[in-house]
Amino acid sequence: MELKLNNKRTILVGLAFLSISAFWQMYDSVMTLILTGTFQLNETVSGAIMAADNVLALFLLPLFGAISDRTETRIGRRMPFILGGTAAAAVLMNLLPMLDNQYANHPSPATLAGFVAVLALLLVAMGTYRSPAVALMPDVTPKPLRSKGNAIINLMGAVGGILYLAVAAVMYPTSRTEGAAHVDYQPLFLVVSLIMAAAVVVLFLTVREPKLAEENRRLEAAHPEWDLAEDDGSGHETLPAPVKRSLGFLLVSISLWFIAYNGVTTWFTRYVAEVMGEGLGGASTCLLVATAGAIVSYIPVGAAASRVGRKKTILFGVALLAACFLLGFVLTTVYSSIQPIMYLVFALVGLAWAAINVNSLPMVVEMCRGSDIGKFTGYYYTFSMAAQVVTPIAAGALISAVGYRVLFPYAACFAALAFVTMCFVRHGDVKAAGKRGLDAFGDMD
Repeated sequence: MELKLNNKRTILVGLAFLSISAFWQMYDSVMTLILTGTFQLNETVSGAIMAADNVLALFLLPLFGAISDRTETRIGRRMPFILGGTAAAAVLMNLLPMLDNQYANHPSPATLAGFVAVLALLLVAMGTYRSPAVALMPDVTPKPLRSKGNAIINLMGAVGGILYLAVAAVMYPTSRTEGAAHVDYQPLFLVVSLIMAAAVVVLFLTVREPKLAEENRRLEAAHPEWDLAEDDGSGHETLPAPVKRSLGFLLVSISLWFIAYNGVTTWFTRYVAEVMGEGLGGASTCLLVATAGAIVSYIPVGAAASRVGRKKTILFGVALLAACFLLGFVLTTVYSSIQPIMYLVFALVGLAWAAINVNSLPMVVEMCRGSDIGKFTGYYYTFSMAAQVVTPIAAGALISAVGYRVLFPYAACFAALAFVTMCFVRHGDVKAAGKRGLDAFGDMD
């Protein structure tokens, strides 16, 4: 029987990522408004606080990924972190608007200090379960099917972001916030925390992690050709030197394309204002088109990777990303305002990013033992988060020295470098080749 992905199960597993994405969409949208509005912090200080999550992630994500690998409980390896992290985050995030409202009514340094302390604890809580939540998918999904699985996980993340945006649009129309001296965000934080909690409760009630993980371990044990680790002669598994080399090049590639992509998303709004005289609306529409392009591409590129391979799909995505950034430079040089063709270019940026993003994490965890999935997931996030810390600063410094027109060439250059380093990756490219003899695994239909 042909190996097939259990789509329903993968959607349920993706509820954890939906929860995470809903939170971060709200965090990015609202936190700057609170820091600059209520607390009257300048952009530099607010930006430093906003960057703290990426800095913490460099340490927390690999740490708790590795800890979850070594955790054994009645409810599984990942589920305790998912449940505990979500519960802590849901409580802490509802304290933030309370402190925000308190400061608006009675400003005091103690309230500001309390807000920052609660925010720090909240970021730690979120950091404790992101890697375990993402690692849950490869735990219960056979290696050849993880690109398809990750496509669904990314789609669930997009649903989480869309849910937040819909809630925010309904609860906080312009008529409610325009001209207001202070906006009470308590209802918004409460609704989002309930969405997060509900998603994780449904996950816990429907996905039996220990049973499914054991089924997958037995399946993979029956297919030793999927395992890249080797016995080191003392009974321990280790990665051969060529696999380690591939992993190193892959992690460097991940950093490079995140530097390229996030450099553009960070500075694009300011770019179109300075170069083209466009306002927030035009820039936001371009970025929205890119997001939509990625969303509609997740499932197709996951399927494509199963046919042509993950590496080829990623190389296509990176090449397309570099070409789109070069074309973006040309179009913003030729035209003095945003033209319809730019929306097409950004739609292709979304396609390119989907081709890269859907396949990169599965390639990383493909190279590890089953017992190290959480740790390797942490590696993925360490290199991607490090890039997201570095690129706003690096691109900003370059723009300050050269001018805004350097943004797209900067991004294209790093995308091209990612293409080069990706060519040296020789492992992690498992295709779902329709292996036979899996009747015992028939529940995957």
